[in-house]
Amino acid sequence: MDRIVVVGAGQAGASLVARLRANGYGGALTLIGEEPVPPYQRPPLSKAYLLGEMDLERLYLRPESFYDDKEITLKKGAAVTAIDRAAQTVTVGGEALPYDALALTTGSVPRRLPAAIGGDLGGVVTVRTLGDVDAMAHRFGAGARVLIVGGGYIGLEAAAVAAKRGLDVTLVEAADRILARVAAPETADYFRALHEANGVRILEGAGLDRLIGDDHVTAARLTDGTEIAVDFVVAGIGIAPCTELAEKAGIETDNGIRVDEYGRTSDPAIWAAGDCASFPHAGGRIRLESVGNAIDQAERVADNILGANTPYIPKPWFWSDQYDTKLQIAGLNSGYDRVVTRSGAGEAVSHWYFCDGRLIAVDAMNDPRAYMVGKRLIEAGKSPDPDAIADPESDLKALMKA
Repeated sequence: MDRIVVVGAGQAGASLVARLRANGYGGALTLIGEEPVPPYQRPPLSKAYLLGEMDLERLYLRPESFYDDKEITLKKGAAVTAIDRAAQTVTVGGEALPYDALALTTGSVPRRLPAAIGGDLGGVVTVRTLGDVDAMAHRFGAGARVLIVGGGYIGLEAAAVAAKRGLDVTLVEAADRILARVAAPETADYFRALHEANGVRILEGAGLDRLIGDDHVTAARLTDGTEIAVDFVVAGIGIAPCTELAEKAGIETDNGIRVDEYGRTSDPAIWAAGDCASFPHAGGRIRLESVGNAIDQAERVADNILGANTPYIPKPWFWSDQYDTKLQIAGLNSGYDRVVTRSGAGEAVSHWYFCDGRLIAVDAMNDPRAYMVGKRLIEAGKSPDPDAIADPESDLKALMKA
């Protein structure tokens, strides 16, 4: 295999090319990204970077010199417009670039508010790329009125940063509660109280009717008729996988680019990893939006491109930083039927999810010990006694031996 091309220069793409070189691949290797900068970390964008606590170079996953040193051709600010599967080429900048193996690590894009309700007005922003954050940074001045639309982790993190900058923050969530799709009521209660203690106004069960303004948003009308004056709006309503390039090439998609357990698409010469990839899991298919998955799946795909033929088995973990709280999540809580709460030292607390008596996930707030033990138990397939978990006097480490 003489030529490998990777499309998408985010966490997954950067991890994939680094792994290929670490595995001894010596052929031509090209990484193509649409943004004009080297691959960078996304999580700090809306937190430390926006707060001015992290400079641009610290965002980079690796120094730009890394790609030269490893003889990886990094094409920045370059959009791939087509894949010719028969000729095995990708079109970038009018050039047909040949490949023997192609990996799609195209990531995801933020969902935007519909233009029909004013989503195209000036001052309506999303938080996803470096360009997004640089363009909105000037809006985060003390006293500015911001409306956050969406009570998932994206919206809550944006609200936390805005509150820390002294903005007047209102968050609206159309569902009955924040975090309705991703966390138990206990975790939602914790973060609602945290945000309200920091001055954020949270309106649940509050649908957005439309945004008001001529060229720039000036107010928002909710479905109950309430109007809120705003200076700008942050849409935090989720992300969608980038599948357009794959679809145009006739590659199968299914809530993302459909891959098998090895990361191979419906075209045997094309692979996918990261936010954009939908893969087999527990008798169904899932797509994981996390740094951990982007790294782990990309590295496994790199191994398999070189012939390892090893299935990808995810070990899901996530995190969210809000104010002085670090939330760490292990596992997937889908289908839980019981939540057990454990109090830790100080203000630490964790929520343990069970399904039919089996431990499936843990949310740990400022409790890294609970997170690590929970993660190890889940990965080992062990399910401790819920009563032992709930007892703050019980030894968490002892649960590993049970």
